Amino acid sequence: MLLAIDAGNSHIVIGCIDGDEIVHVFRMNTDANKTADQYAAEVKSIFGFNGIDGGAFHGAIISSVVPGVNYALREAVRRLTGFAPIIVGAGIKTGLDIRIEDAAELGADAVCVSVAALEKYGAPCAVVDLGTATKILVLDRSGTYIGGAIAPGVSISAGALTERASMLPEVALEAPRRAVNGGTIDAIKSGIVFGAAAMIDGMIQRFSDELGYELTVVATGGIASRIIPHCREEITADDNLILDGLRLLYEKNKK
Repeated sequence: MLLAIDAGNSHIVIGCIDGDEIVHVFRMNTDANKTADQYAAEVKSIFGFNGIDGGAFHGAIISSVVPGVNYALREAVRRLTGFAPIIVGAGIKTGLDIRIEDAAELGADAVCVSVAALEKYGAPCAVVDLGTATKILVLDRSGTYIGGAIAPGVSISAGALTERASMLPEVALEAPRRAVNGGTIDAIKSGIVFGAAAMIDGMIQRFSDELGYELTVVATGGIASRIIPHCREEITADDNLILDGLRLLYEKNKK
């Protein structure tokens, strides 16, 4: 099996991939204060609970947007499997044509989901990644990565609202029955969930207008399932897009 790890700002996603099939997916909190020993112990415990043998892995790959956890994760993988993982970063073969002002600014997660989207859905394509930030990434007709937009994540926006407005309560991240609401709680839910969905719809339409053609749109990320069903654009949900990208990048770079 392939051990694929994606470290995001809030969560670390761990995938066990057998051939083309993702057979296990686990999540843990991202913590830059944890040591390699702590990460190794936690992952080993998860594997043991699920009957996974660390010796069953033939390779590993890591993408990370949190520099503070990179060394600990790399060493944890080495201790669990006995070999060094491939790290998504400078010098790795991606097969992706990147045409932005500074290609080095493109995060490892964006590279992974773009590679997977191009392979699975073709071009032109937009990837909506709903995580700590909401990122909308664009691959043009030729399959070239040309940029996109970044907005505050839905959870961050909701948290900021209740922190800054003392009279507004914290609410569950779920849609109310209708957009227009008299009650405060449902009004907040409407603004957060329907507002995020409308923002995504509007940005996709702006992208299409600028480019002069429609985009295939795919969505991924931790809270995509709570927002995308309320979008009016046709958007395909793909929860494991980043793990598929890690698998494809591993295949391109394995020795």
